[in-house]
Amino acid sequence: MPVELHQLRCFIAVADELHFGHAAQKLDMLPSALGRYIKLLEEDLGTRLLTRSTRNVALTAHGTLFLPEARELIERADDIQKRFQKLARQNAGRLRIGAIDSAAVSLIPHVLHHFREQWPEVELSFLEDKSSRLLPKLKTGRLDLIFIRPQSLMDSALFSQFLFYEDVVLAISEKHPLANRTEINVEDLRDIPLIVPEKRVRPHSYDLTLSLFDHAGFKPNLMQIADEKQTIINMVAAELGAAVMPRWVMRMASLNIKFLPIGQGYENIRSKLPMSAVWVKGARDDARDNMMKIVMDELPVIAGLY
Repeated sequence: MPVELHQLRCFIAVADELHFGHAAQKLDMLPSALGRYIKLLEEDLGTRLLTRSTRNVALTAHGTLFLPEARELIERADDIQKRFQKLARQNAGRLRIGAIDSAAVSLIPHVLHHFREQWPEVELSFLEDKSSRLLPKLKTGRLDLIFIRPQSLMDSALFSQFLFYEDVVLAISEKHPLANRTEINVEDLRDIPLIVPEKRVRPHSYDLTLSLFDHAGFKPNLMQIADEKQTIINMVAAELGAAVMPRWVMRMASLNIKFLPIGQGYENIRSKLPMSAVWVKGARDDARDNMMKIVMDELPVIAGLY
C-alpha cells in the first residue's frame, strides 16, 4: 500500500517528541490510534522506524535516515496545498451586483457584510441605477445579479425572485397644518399638491402616488418638478407640496420634514413597491447562488428595515 501523508505526520510527531503520549496530544488523537498509524507505516516501508519500551522511544537507524525524507515530503505537500489554495482564492470568481436606490440603502450593505465574512476571496462590485438601466446590463452579462422592481412582463430568459413589499409614507412640510396628524387619509390629500417624478423616468414611483387615488373619487394635484428622491424631499421642505414615498426615505437628513403613515387607502398602494432579485436563467454561478442564500436567510431582518 502507498504511504499516506497522515502516517508521515504521525511519524514526525513521535520522532520530535520521542513520546507517544505527547505526540498524540500534539496531533489531538489517542495514543493507541497513533501507534496503529506508525505500525502501518512500518509495514508499508517493510522496516522498523522506532524502538519502543515501556518508558523510552528511539529512532532506529532506518528511522533516522527516513526522518528528513518524511519532513521533505510533508513540506512539499503543504507547499502544494498552499499554492493551490491561493490559486483557488485568486480564481474564486467575482460577483457584479446592481440595485435600485431602495435596495442600496439597507439590503445591499446588509447582505454584502455577511457575504464578505464567508467568501472574502470573491471580487465584489456594485452599481446603483434605475431598473430600466440595470436590466440590459444583466442580459448582456455585465451584471450577475440585480435587485429591482419586478417588471410586469419579465424577459423569459430571466428569473425573478420576489423578496418583499416596501412600506409607504407621506413626506410633508412640518409647517403644514396636517403635519400634526398621526396618519394621513387619502381624503386629506384632496387639495395638496403632490410632487411626483416623470412617469417615463420612474414609472413605479409615479404609479405609486396615482394608485393611491384609485377609489378616492377625485384626481390628485400632481406636480412633476423633480425625479430624484433627495430633490423631491428638498422640494417638500421648501413647502412646494407633499410626496408619497418609500418609508426608507425617512433616513434622509432633511430639515422641516414630517413623515406620516398613510391610513385609509394604504392597502391599495403597498403592492406597488415590490422588491425582487433577478438573474439570468440557466447560468451557473456559485457566487450568485451563495449571495442569494444569504438574502433568503436574512430576509426577515431585511424586510423589517423597509
